[in-house]
Amino acid sequence: MKEKNKKNVAEFLGTFALVFAGTGAIIIDDVSGGQVTHVGVALTFGLVVTAMIYAVGDLSGAHLNPAVTIGFWAAGLLPAKQILPYVVSQCLAAISASFVLLMLFPDHGTLGATLPSGGALQAFVFEIILSFFLMFVIVNVSTGAKEKGVMAGVAVGATVGLMAMFAGPISGASMNPARSLGPALLSGNMGMLWLYIIAPVSGAVLASLVSCRWLSFEGCCENGGA
Repeated sequence: MKEKNKKNVAEFLGTFALVFAGTGAIIIDDVSGGQVTHVGVALTFGLVVTAMIYAVGDLSGAHLNPAVTIGFWAAGLLPAKQILPYVVSQCLAAISASFVLLMLFPDHGTLGATLPSGGALQAFVFEIILSFFLMFVIVNVSTGAKEKGVMAGVAVGATVGLMAMFAGPISGASMNPARSLGPALLSGNMGMLWLYIIAPVSGAVLASLVSCRWLSFEGCCENGGA
């Protein structure tokens, strides 16, 4: 298999696992009367991200998230030609995972869709800030000598779990347009999807610009992506 196809397959498998496990935890928490718990859901998201980074990171970088892919491009760490294949792979994976969950739980109303508990503006600001710090951590641990460190996956997974733990009840702590797209599309909860596309991408791009243009992290803007 060609190298670029391997990368796309890796992104598909990693994102499928993320959405299947993460939104699956939300669904199972609902149908089991809260046995998974909110903390359990947050840990599930963090742990599956950690696992997939170590599983497919050497192949594709384990973005698992269109906002991260665009953020890497903004940081100069990904060629523009790779954006569309990655994003398509991630979105198809999320839709596929949500389809499987729909088959397993046909009576569930949201399939784990991200929905704000308060106003749209509140959730929008939360998602920008959460995505900013997620991308800030990702850029910092994936550039320069640190990219060889065995703790990079733990750092990113812990950040996802932390954000989901404290912000999940307010905005859903998506930070990932693909993660929000799959459940929204398959459950019909499309009204707030725009928020979970625009805010994460905005936060990720801003983090890349701050990290690479202002703080000048080692390794940024070396691959001609920006």
